[in-house]
Amino acid sequence: MAKTIEELIPDYLRGLPVYVPGKPIEEVERELKIHAVKLASNENPLGPSPKGMEAARKVLNDSNRYPDGGTLRLREKIAALHEVSPDEIFIGLGSSELIDLAARVLLGPGTIGLTSEGTYPPFSTAIRANGGAVEHVPMCAFAYDLPEMAHAITNTTRILYLANPNNPTGTAFGGEDFERFLSHVASDTLVVLDEAYIHYAERPDMPQSVELFRERKNLLILRTFSKVYGMAGMRIGYGIGAAALVSAMNKLRTPFNVSGVAQAAALAALDDHEHVKQCIEANRAERRRITEEVARLGLKPVKSETNFVFVEAGPEAKAICEEWLREGVIVRPLGWMGFPEAIRISVGTKEENDKLFVALGRVLAKRKGKPELTAR
Repeated sequence: MAKTIEELIPDYLRGLPVYVPGKPIEEVERELKIHAVKLASNENPLGPSPKGMEAARKVLNDSNRYPDGGTLRLREKIAALHEVSPDEIFIGLGSSELIDLAARVLLGPGTIGLTSEGTYPPFSTAIRANGGAVEHVPMCAFAYDLPEMAHAITNTTRILYLANPNNPTGTAFGGEDFERFLSHVASDTLVVLDEAYIHYAERPDMPQSVELFRERKNLLILRTFSKVYGMAGMRIGYGIGAAALVSAMNKLRTPFNVSGVAQAAALAALDDHEHVKQCIEANRAERRRITEEVARLGLKPVKSETNFVFVEAGPEAKAICEEWLREGVIVRPLGWMGFPEAIRISVGTKEENDKLFVALGRVLAKRKGKPELTAR
């Protein structure tokens, strides 16, 4: 008897988890009939680069034409920015496409992909979806345990995924630790370094990743326009990797994968230094406010190098998120990412964060049976 299509789906795909996006603000407002603020998806609350949007509007009338399938101008500009070759630049749909394509190039039955527990779930999904076996190394104090990860590498480990700073914990490792780690990685193992949140990091010893790439071609650096450039809806990002790897990834990507509108916006956004500066400064100030306020009200924030704050909230974390939701504040419970007692709060504008603090005080006071706690 012939098999059904369902029976033909490979076993390694059957159990793959579906990525869970943050709840859309429109859905919450429609269901609860309230005005809500969304602090769940690590978006830039100051909006997209004005220069990027002006450039995007100018090319909208050309939307009947296919975009530059080779993204030549953007690759050349990014290559010049990082002092690498355009052949070492891959333009994709945010970081997400690159995470998957790297695994598609290198993995298959009998190979291993390595990452950490408590990190970005698409890393594990990409490994499993491409036939590799995924191995996880436990975290240490909500951060990557790089020495243990180095010990976990075997001769069948073909790819390693690291996020620095890490999503969802917000922690970051320094340059010295990373260089020590790389010294244990053989040349036939690719290290994928996702630096989506790099602009927000404040620790002074962050790895000089592009300098390291010049010495080690088994490094693939991922950057995105979704965060500090405020263009998450445009779906555009890039990778810096060895020309042979980039060439192989280009053979697997969808033709015309990045729209002409997104390419034009990204080209202009790279020159919008003032917008980037404003976003970083605003994030720094509001991240500090959130960290201090949630600590004052009895929760346990982890020091963040990103545009969100990871908060230990205890066994009632999910219930607290649901109560905040009814107050019109959307945050992210993290059980699905391996932290059932934690919450991730994206940094919003001052006004959005003020609403967060009011909701936080009200919910926690109600739970403790005390008068409403007020934000400072």
